[in-house]
Amino acid sequence: MYDDVDPFIGTEATALPAPTGLAATWWWPKPQVGNTHPGACFPLGMVSACAYSGAYPTGYGLYDLSTEGVPTRLHDRPLASGFTHFQQSGTGAIRKYYNYFRVTPMIEPLDELGRTWDLIDEHAEPGLYSATLENGIEAQLVAGPRSMIHRYRFPAHPNARVVVDLSTGGLTIPYGATVPLRARLESVEPGIAQGEIVVEGVPLAIYVECDAESWRQMLWYDRRLMPAGQRLDLDSIRPTTLRSFGLMWAGPSEEGQAVELRIGFSLRGVEQARTNLHADLGELGTFDSRLAGTRETWRGLLDAITVDTPHAQRRQVFATALYHSLIKPCFAPNESPFWPQKGPFVFDVSTMWDIYRTQLPLLTALLPHRAAELATALLSICEQEGNLPIGYRMARGSDRFSRQGSALAHTLLSDLAQLGISGIDWDWALVHMQTDLRRTYGEEFLLQGRAEPLSHTLDIAYGYWCTAQVAGLLGDDALVAEYAPLADRWRNAFDPATGLLGASTYYEGTRFNYSFRLLHDMAARIALAGGDAAFVALLDTFFGYGADAVVQPGERPSPEEMAAGYGLGRFEGLNNEPDMEAPWAYHYAGRPDRTAEVVHGIVHQMFGPGRGGLPGNDDSGGLSSWFVWACLGLFPVAGQNLFLLHPPAFARATMRVARGELTIVAENFVEPIPGGPVQYVRSVTFDGEPVEGAWLDGCDVHRGGELRFVLGDSPSDWGREHRPPSLSSSPEPAPVKEAS
Repeated sequence: MYDDVDPFIGTEATALPAPTGLAATWWWPKPQVGNTHPGACFPLGMVSACAYSGAYPTGYGLYDLSTEGVPTRLHDRPLASGFTHFQQSGTGAIRKYYNYFRVTPMIEPLDELGRTWDLIDEHAEPGLYSATLENGIEAQLVAGPRSMIHRYRFPAHPNARVVVDLSTGGLTIPYGATVPLRARLESVEPGIAQGEIVVEGVPLAIYVECDAESWRQMLWYDRRLMPAGQRLDLDSIRPTTLRSFGLMWAGPSEEGQAVELRIGFSLRGVEQARTNLHADLGELGTFDSRLAGTRETWRGLLDAITVDTPHAQRRQVFATALYHSLIKPCFAPNESPFWPQKGPFVFDVSTMWDIYRTQLPLLTALLPHRAAELATALLSICEQEGNLPIGYRMARGSDRFSRQGSALAHTLLSDLAQLGISGIDWDWALVHMQTDLRRTYGEEFLLQGRAEPLSHTLDIAYGYWCTAQVAGLLGDDALVAEYAPLADRWRNAFDPATGLLGASTYYEGTRFNYSFRLLHDMAARIALAGGDAAFVALLDTFFGYGADAVVQPGERPSPEEMAAGYGLGRFEGLNNEPDMEAPWAYHYAGRPDRTAEVVHGIVHQMFGPGRGGLPGNDDSGGLSSWFVWACLGLFPVAGQNLFLLHPPAFARATMRVARGELTIVAENFVEPIPGGPVQYVRSVTFDGEPVEGAWLDGCDVHRGGELRFVLGDSPSDWGREHRPPSLSSSPEPAPVKEAS
């Protein structure tokens, strides 16, 4: 799948064919752009690097800040003032941004640092980004786990240079700049320099090697060269006193001369940055050897899933979705800048409210040991800082996302415990799962029986249920009994008169977008709505059955236009994630055929090739991982160790899972066309045994085997009577065997 990936998918405004049928009734409230970047990334690596135009939100691209509708352009073509490190992946507004250590190859005077050049002949593949600046300098960047190597090829020129600017950060849009608080920089010896900036409360160190042996190595401050050998120390930097500063290698270049800049990064000082660089470089220590290693790692991961299709574009869109699902979070073991202990550490858990449903289950399926490492890192953060994070960036005090969600890490921990994944101290985990449930909105939940916004009532009640699953596996029956009535408080969020959530303020949606979440007691949820028929009627209205096509927001939509759109109470069509699990609510009411129709419209009309191929922000792989699961015919119910089944989007697929290989076969499969007919499930077998209900236990999926669908062109009775497990209608699950 490596050769099929196109990292440029999602980098520009949505440019998909006009939707038809059911998909034409869905309304998109959020920015119509993927907000991805094509830069060099290592799988779950610490650092990324990409061309820098200063645009929102990654630093790469063309657009101004945008939170609704079609994004407004800042630039009419790809531009760059250099190449920066640390970027978000597909997120929207998260206040501050990275883009530290801008490297600029130049044949112009230093005074022109900061100007932009046209980008020509851009190329990207997993781990590698390259482009040519209009001044003729060719740039290539390759990522390692904690390092980045730049290679520049210069034209013949008497005054070529490579400039590293340590003073820049953030974006060039208003209020987007990030200013370092303190900095130090020094030349160590010819070809080697090191330094550290403290930015957003975090000490970020670099160790730099440059192989331009005949060039001069210099420090500079305020665009003026400093005397040779001098060290630069800046103890107190303010936005009003900031002057640019950095280091530079300069000298005459021959035609095609290559200069390599190798940079190691650390949150624990320059010595650790040096160690990280040399560990990443290995014995050969060159750009080409690092590229070979990065390619091999990406190939191994991307080959974990294969799909069978004769259409190159469909394979490309799927492969790229898998790629985007494996960029974040950033794993940086033994690198916490906030506490001295060794152990797992992560950052860029930027959108837990987006990734907990599909991206974290995908990570658990493909890389269970990394999922366990992530869980331990999150628990360490809770131990040190008092809460399991909802969002966690490379910044002190960075969990400022409490309005988005509560108790979401509990779903990951519940799944890992039920799967028997090793590597986690579960007694320790249970303590922190309990503690976190009482933070922020948790006290209101305990005292009042509900929390506002009401979506947090659902979060916290589900968090109590997930915690009870872990407690039960540990034999703490008293805690299970204590948490049962608390987990049942999800009811307090609903209005029995409407069958929907009550009036409240909802983040990035309305009560409709949150009313069809997959709870731990869907049988009771459906009963609250008046039974199967009433619940299906609510879903049908939400998904636009029988409704007219809608007009999507344009550039800078008015408040009145947005209010009218939200007033529709309509599915967001994966332009945003609050209702991304809602299509599978039909399963619990015995209508998996409806799920098939909705998912078909999303998979085949909301994703496509090209830079405009995503319907909305990718949100750290939350959107892309949804697409991966949907194409496989599986949907993970996060926290419940459960997968719901629907028609796959390929005739055959294989997936490397924790204990073997899962093969997915779709008999009678017809290659789809946008707007074409839906296929329905007529029957399913798993390892030759009939599957009567539209679901599988997660332990079966993680064990592997053959999942075989028989498809047809009309709905059948499959999945109508045997409903997925639900607290008030299902027996207790059987004990789970230890996983490898």
